[in-house]
Amino acid sequence: MQRVEKFALLFEQSQESQLRTYFMPKLALVILNYNRADLLAACLRSIYAQPPQNSFAVWVVDNASSDESVPLVRTQFPQVQLIVNDQNAGFAAGNNLALRVLLHAKEAPEFVLLLNNDTVVPAGTLDALVAYLEKHAEVGVVGPKVLLPDGALDRACRRSFPTPEVAFYRMLGLAQIFPKSRRFGRYNLTYLDENLEIEVDSVVGACMLLRTNVIREVGLLDEQFFMYGEDLDWAYRIKQYGWRIIYYPKVEILHYKRATSTAWALPSQRAFYEAMRLFHRKHYAATTPALVNLLIEGAITLKELFGFGCYLFSKQKTRSFK
Repeated sequence: MQRVEKFALLFEQSQESQLRTYFMPKLALVILNYNRADLLAACLRSIYAQPPQNSFAVWVVDNASSDESVPLVRTQFPQVQLIVNDQNAGFAAGNNLALRVLLHAKEAPEFVLLLNNDTVVPAGTLDALVAYLEKHAEVGVVGPKVLLPDGALDRACRRSFPTPEVAFYRMLGLAQIFPKSRRFGRYNLTYLDENLEIEVDSVVGACMLLRTNVIREVGLLDEQFFMYGEDLDWAYRIKQYGWRIIYYPKVEILHYKRATSTAWALPSQRAFYEAMRLFHRKHYAATTPALVNLLIEGAITLKELFGFGCYLFSKQKTRSFK
């Protein structure tokens, strides 16, 4: 049994008596945190300042933070269900700790929301997302319009799967050069109005509402993905089961994107490109010509090396101004 699975089992056993009497609400929010007590506090305050009308509970999984995150939750937000991991297990494994507990509870919640700690949730958002799934039985996942601090759309909140063709256009930079092209702009759907409600291949894991029954059918997040790509992979598997995934821009959240990974820039970059490789190998490599696979793998490596060079240059530039 893997270390994370052992931890989850021990947590479930230690909480068994509590879960027998604990009233499981309609909605469970799962927030993963790593060394960002400030962002986590802002996120939790936005939820509890004007809480949803639906019954809800918040679960925070802390991935072995060394800052004040755990004391913050225990003292300022005692109503939060807190899981303290003893290692930084990554996004998928960390979220799965809470998901396992929720799925094994005597009365599981009807809906589960994955939410980043670097988000701010306006009043009414959670109820609106739940209401959407309640009204559309064929929809398994819904995600809101996600805005960055400057008001721009976080383009990851509505995506197509990075098929070999889509990935190739993106690697060549054609998606950036021709964002309004239906062919080249397919990954982030940049040719569509951002206020258009539409079925998509994937929304973003920063704010993703799912039916609990969907998780039971499809399974948990794939822990091969340490950070990045796990939401795309989950969406791919969910679509294979016949569920629809909807981008619902009538509700919005704020996302301080990459704030949690800025201080860990180089490992984050490596995880990003490794996720790209893993997704392609898992879902497309077997049905893609060998030459195309080679080109895609090579393009990912080149982009990774370029990103690494930019990282080193930025660090050198920073030193030169000190």
